[in-house]
Amino acid sequence: MENKVFKLKSDYKPAGDQPLAISGLVEGIEKGLRKQTLLGATGTGKTFTIANVIEQVNKPTLIIAHNKTLAAQLAQEFREFFPDAAVHYFVSYYDYYQPEAYMPASDTYIEKDAQINKEIDRLRHASTQAILTRRDTIIVASVSCIYGLGSPEEYERVNLKISVGEKVDRMTIMKKLIEVHFERTNADINSGQFRSIGPKIEVMPVSETFVYQIEFAGSKISRIAKVDPVSSHILSEEESIFLFPTKHFITEKAQVDRAVKSIKKELDGQLKKFEKEGKPLELERIKRRTNYDLAMIKEVGYCNGIENYSRHLSGKKEGEAPETLLSYFKKDFLTIIDESHVTLPQLQGMYAADKSRKETLVEFGFRLPSAKDNRPLKAEEFEERVGQMVYVSATPSDREKSVSDKIVEQIIRPTGLIDPEIIIKPVSAGGDFPGQVQDFIAETEATIKRGFRVIATTLTKRMAEDLSIYLKDRGIKAEYMHSEIKTIERIQILTQFRKGEFDVIVGVNLLREGLDLPEVALIGILDADKEGFLRSETSLIQTIGRAARNSEGRVILYADKMTGSMERAIGETTRRRNIQIAYNKKNKITPKTILKKIQDITQQLENKHEKAVNAELDLDIELFKKAFAKDKNKKGKTEKDSINNLLLSDEERNVIVYDKIIKMKEKEMNGAVKELDFETAAILRDEIMMLKRKLDA
Repeated sequence: MENKVFKLKSDYKPAGDQPLAISGLVEGIEKGLRKQTLLGATGTGKTFTIANVIEQVNKPTLIIAHNKTLAAQLAQEFREFFPDAAVHYFVSYYDYYQPEAYMPASDTYIEKDAQINKEIDRLRHASTQAILTRRDTIIVASVSCIYGLGSPEEYERVNLKISVGEKVDRMTIMKKLIEVHFERTNADINSGQFRSIGPKIEVMPVSETFVYQIEFAGSKISRIAKVDPVSSHILSEEESIFLFPTKHFITEKAQVDRAVKSIKKELDGQLKKFEKEGKPLELERIKRRTNYDLAMIKEVGYCNGIENYSRHLSGKKEGEAPETLLSYFKKDFLTIIDESHVTLPQLQGMYAADKSRKETLVEFGFRLPSAKDNRPLKAEEFEERVGQMVYVSATPSDREKSVSDKIVEQIIRPTGLIDPEIIIKPVSAGGDFPGQVQDFIAETEATIKRGFRVIATTLTKRMAEDLSIYLKDRGIKAEYMHSEIKTIERIQILTQFRKGEFDVIVGVNLLREGLDLPEVALIGILDADKEGFLRSETSLIQTIGRAARNSEGRVILYADKMTGSMERAIGETTRRRNIQIAYNKKNKITPKTILKKIQDITQQLENKHEKAVNAELDLDIELFKKAFAKDKNKKGKTEKDSINNLLLSDEERNVIVYDKIIKMKEKEMNGAVKELDFETAAILRDEIMMLKRKLDA
């Protein structure tokens, strides 16, 4: 039997419906069932169930979530369950992305505009490297996992193995690093960069935040050390290391030459087509753009929008599917589709939207037809490339139910918590009722006084903005969360919400699926009777579920009439409540609010430089304080000096200690500058600034 590589660590044991769900899913996977569905009510511990399944099935696992926030939360939870495994976060590395587009009706061309988050890019590299080198790998990804990524074979083939004792000179290693897209620098070193200092090369892998120091003795590697880039402390000695390329798209010169010829051939064909169709403007446009791109590719190996030539660079055939994150997995892996009722439509809709935009660009001469092959996977291509699948949702759609070989239901919560009480109130003011907004504010104030948080969902962004402003005017700490907030900031807002830095979050539909907020005891669904996507049966059940992790959870539906969606959502919630109440009564269980540690993935994205500087300063301060304590009882140059030492307060003594350290650091910094050691000088500069801030505080 294969060794178990996944070891689940948790203070909890499966309870409620979890044991049956775990055994049912594991049995299905072992029998070779292609697709299964876990129908788990909100708060029943679906993530813990899946973690147990992963441990027992013992396969590398891909978990796909429908947005970055949910993916971040899942990544953090699985890191806690599997602290010894390689659990990574793979999402789009764009903080902002405006795709290239053309709108014929207004003759408007929009250039591609994007802002890349380097930290997320680092995490993407960590993901692919883990897949290629470890079996105990869990990748939590957004739908960006179906977009082109570059060949895993090329990515793995060109990685550098560097070993102690290897006969190779410094210049050869530097050339090899440049070939795999490492950038040389003489300043502070960042991920994907290297620098040469005397008989050493320092290189920071693209997926890490530490530095490898490679020392040479003539034309031989004498030592490899793993070093903290800030403190310069040696973390470990290494016999050999592997350095992967800094880009996922790796193309050799011979491939580039073939690609250039292939692009020229396609261009000639497109020029003839436009000439035949009598389109001189489109002909001139594609001719100029492509020739400029070709010149850039030949001269510098790159051009803006090079991804549109990916088919030529990779050598793939017309219409062939691109390489994606899925290509990096071996065949035997498990795929979890989280919140499948939302995630599956996203996965299936990406190709059609991309195709429509690209066809317009090609038709009007902005791109060659091969640009259409730079695309996400089609639905059937995705199905062919994933492993055995488990759909996870509190509200699976008819599609998941129809294609699943087995459906496993998980209704009972281990905590004994039942689905929240549902209250229906009118929207409009009348009689003694003040209207939905004023009533919601009164309910909110009462909930906050009891120490809980509140969520409000509206139909439009404008209404959400107005409501959040109105709540603030009433002295309620509220925050509006919308789709334009950056990935990391969104996670931080939710963490601050859980900590009580504000009490109310107002949104449209960002807070429905998968967000684990046990502090929420009240949800107000405004205009619940407006039938549509945001007030469908699925949306209502999911929104109601946000209050199911708190024993005092309540949901108020503001509606002047009962809609079909409301009736079905209330009916399903009532069915589940009855099952849960009966189970609790039979087993004498008293529901308890979930107690969950407040933590988020942004803690892992903290500024490592600042942390290391702080650690170094704490060590220096402690040493100086000890030296001062020893000296204070000794006589100084005069009796007066000795008495002054004894009379100093702790605060005054700290000022002297800090002042001495600052002067010492300034001297070291100036010495480093004279020796052109700017890395050390930069570290010392930051230490001095931090010391001065501590002194002023």
